[in-house]
Amino acid sequence: MSAQPKIWFLRHGQTEWNRAFRLQGHLDSPLTDQGVAEAHQQARIMGPILAQNPNILVSPLGRAQQTAQIALNGTSYHSDHRLMEIHAGEWQGLSRDEIFAANPALAARDPAPLDIYGAAPGGEGVPAFHARIGGLLDSLTAPTVLVAHGLWGQVLRAAVCGVDLANAGRLSNRQGCVYLLEGGTETILEAAP
Repeated sequence: MSAQPKIWFLRHGQTEWNRAFRLQGHLDSPLTDQGVAEAHQQARIMGPILAQNPNILVSPLGRAQQTAQIALNGTSYHSDHRLMEIHAGEWQGLSRDEIFAANPALAARDPAPLDIYGAAPGGEGVPAFHARIGGLLDSLTAPTVLVAHGLWGQVLRAAVCGVDLANAGRLSNRQGCVYLLEGGTETILEAAP
């Protein structure tokens, strides 16, 4: 992938299914009260960034849209399907415990969430997911805010920062902050308490 313009990445706030360790993928669940608070934390960070008039792209999934409405304080944006979370095939809607109970060999490997999604029967798979994110990255021509999902952000940040894809799922995956990606490095921006 070529050098990227400055990127500000926001993961959506905590959802009901995040809290229950249930795979969402292309399905959706609403933000919890904590998730709404996390989006408000992001809003406190985003003021000076939005003043720079960056391009803004948001996943069309409801949890990212709800986060964007709060975190971007009503600023207009474009939805882009390439920002959707990895599709988890037959495992969408199942809890991690249900998947591990049916797949003890997978559970024994202590997989990162990205590895679980990548192993899902009928799912998108990590190579296709990586290619989709790479296509979006290669299309960016100006400083851009991206509002998307946790695994999406891990693969994005690995690509921009030169982390091997096999280790992407072990990167931090925080909510309520903004990841600034510039010059091949990442900085986590946090709201003042």
